[in-house]
Amino acid sequence: MTRARGIRWWPLVLIVFLAAGVLGWVWLLSDGIGQFKTIATLSTLATAVILSALWFLLLSRLGWKVRVLGLAVMLAGVLALPRWVEIRGVTGNLLPLVSWKSARTAAGPEVESRATPLAALPQADFPQFLGPDRNGKLAEMGLASGWQSPPPREIWRRAVGDGWSAFAVRGELAITQEQRGGEELVVAYDLATGDVRWTHADEARYETTIGGIGPRATPTIDGGRVYTMGATGILNALDLATGAELWSHDLIAEYGATLPDWGKSCSPLAIDEGIVVSAGGDRGRSLVAFDRETGAEIWSGGDDASGYSSPLVTTLAGVRQIVVFNKASVAGHDPGDGSVLWSFPWSREQPNVAQPLVLAGDRLLVSSGYGVGAKLLRISRGADGGLGASVLWETPRLKAKFAHYVDFEGYVYGLDDGVLVCLDPATGERCWKRGRYGHGQLLLAGGLIVLQAENGDVVLIEPNPEELTELGRFAAFDRKTWNIPALAGTYLLVRNDREAAMYELPRETG
Repeated sequence: MTRARGIRWWPLVLIVFLAAGVLGWVWLLSDGIGQFKTIATLSTLATAVILSALWFLLLSRLGWKVRVLGLAVMLAGVLALPRWVEIRGVTGNLLPLVSWKSARTAAGPEVESRATPLAALPQADFPQFLGPDRNGKLAEMGLASGWQSPPPREIWRRAVGDGWSAFAVRGELAITQEQRGGEELVVAYDLATGDVRWTHADEARYETTIGGIGPRATPTIDGGRVYTMGATGILNALDLATGAELWSHDLIAEYGATLPDWGKSCSPLAIDEGIVVSAGGDRGRSLVAFDRETGAEIWSGGDDASGYSSPLVTTLAGVRQIVVFNKASVAGHDPGDGSVLWSFPWSREQPNVAQPLVLAGDRLLVSSGYGVGAKLLRISRGADGGLGASVLWETPRLKAKFAHYVDFEGYVYGLDDGVLVCLDPATGERCWKRGRYGHGQLLLAGGLIVLQAENGDVVLIEPNPEELTELGRFAAFDRKTWNIPALAGTYLLVRNDREAAMYELPRETG
């Protein structure tokens, strides 16, 4: 008589032991960056699940009825899962955000729209990406250096459509971009109440599991017009008062460009008589300028594909120029004809997103995430009179994935893979690294940093090379927030892919 064999447990125990060992090494012993740790973790867990299923079906010695029933349950679970849950994008470290499916409408979530009286319109505008000078640095606003008494006052809160655009503010209008169903919208809100003043719609939709849904560039307000870039490459010029379309271009179709994996995110730059955008075409069609009034092309230049940053205007080595961070280079262009004045190669293996930071002494700080780090370039004239870029130093201590960084009183502050750091730009050495704010965004207002953390908190920080000093914090949202805040005077406008709010920040008294 043959004795029945028991369940063979040791393969399953080995699988669990090895998976635990790999995860322990990834999170406790390795010095990898957050994104790579997430990828390694998901790969390890997926492998462990597959091996466990194979053990159950082939090696467990369970009865065949149990195995068949187990297989049926597994298949039913796999088939039912997409009907009940969904992946609503990822965090900045690529961790999937899984939630129960909801009946969310194209108009946005059910967030109560409410408003309190506005004392007065702001004394300063925030007319474009990263503020008036497109560098994340704002003039002294007279903000209080603490938020305890009184705390920031919520003026209004409302539902918005999907997207990672920020607000641009001019006078009584706050303008952003959203996705609602199959329409990509430019929406003008009343600054005082949050009510919709006008919308402009294009039949377009960008959506990926990792990148999320909707537009990601910020409108540019110049004169009586609004210039916007949609996630699929639609460039619009709209009337500021009504939203009426004045002219439009489909950059992907017209310039033979490839849509970047994370969508077009270039905020238009108004300079001289033109509107400049990164079209990303080859054969001299990388950077393009259009006439503000007519939309006719003025010039084009460069051959690199688009990155995810926005062009900025500055003066380096005594030459006024447009600087843009492309897919595989950072370059300076002549604003008169678009010709490339200088170009410096950059890794194309990851998204190049964060704006380069112009520093005194003809220096340009450039940084990418995914383990690449930062380089400080000096732009200078060569023996032939042309411009070129040389490396002063490089460091892995500032890996700016998609958050802008700022300088204040001789030091640079930015998010290094989600943790705030202070660097000495003279050497590239790190002064400190503290505060896990995630992949958020920050602005410098006078002598204070206003930081929007990835979890939705807004944090007030004193830029101090000696230590991290938090002066105040409040929870604006309770979910992932990648959008850059806008600060018009003392009015702070924040949003994510579900809701938007405006706060009045307390002023310094006495």
